[in-house]
Amino acid sequence: MRELPAGAWEIVAPRAERARLRTIVAHHFDPCDALVADAAPQVPALFISDMDSTMIAAECIDELADFAGIKPQIAAITERAMLGELDFASALAERVGLLRDLPAQAIADCLAERIAAMPGAATLVGTLRAMGCRTVLVTGGFHQFADPVAEELGFEHVVANRLAIADGRLTGGLDGPICDSATKRATLLAEMAKLDQAATSLAMGDGANDIPMIEAASHGIAFRAKPRARAAADGWIDIGDCRAVLQLFDIAKGDRA
Repeated sequence: MRELPAGAWEIVAPRAERARLRTIVAHHFDPCDALVADAAPQVPALFISDMDSTMIAAECIDELADFAGIKPQIAAITERAMLGELDFASALAERVGLLRDLPAQAIADCLAERIAAMPGAATLVGTLRAMGCRTVLVTGGFHQFADPVAEELGFEHVVANRLAIADGRLTGGLDGPICDSATKRATLLAEMAKLDQAATSLAMGDGANDIPMIEAASHGIAFRAKPRARAAADGWIDIGDCRAVLQLFDIAKGDRA
């Protein structure tokens, strides 16, 4: 068990001991940033991350709903879905349906006015990528937001939903298949299948729909997460920004970005 600066902990222990040690750390040191691993963590070959409330400091659909004057209604559904109280696909369909007839221009306006990168996100992605890590952004949000966010932060690949648009307005539906928790896990597994068998993966998210991805990764990090996602993860960031992940992996912040 190694104490890191700024209230962070790196714990190397057999998997059988992991739950007990997590409980000890949570009881004595919360809030904190921590990682419990089987061996000293190495630079991952794959970094796969959620977007909303993880790589950006907002839930895009909630902010877009504000342009339609229905943010409280949609935000309440989003919160319940992220807590795991609602089926994600059904909750997404309901929220997107409520945006029907919203001018498509609202997307660009929302991007410009409401969407900002989470502090440290660009440094995290840039540093890992410079060290040879494949970077993938996978989100239950929308390509219309995820594509420019990925370009800004340096992600190499994006998997997301796409808002359907016709005659300059949102139709209330999606264009193409849904990206949900199963898609996130499948994306991680497909990316890892392209790499060496010894390669490790790092997944990060905050909501219940990130749990299958977090559990499938070599190291799953819950970032300022909902309780269910935090409980499923090998590590968690409660007090630091995205650069805290580098600290947990003993990588100097931005030293190779």
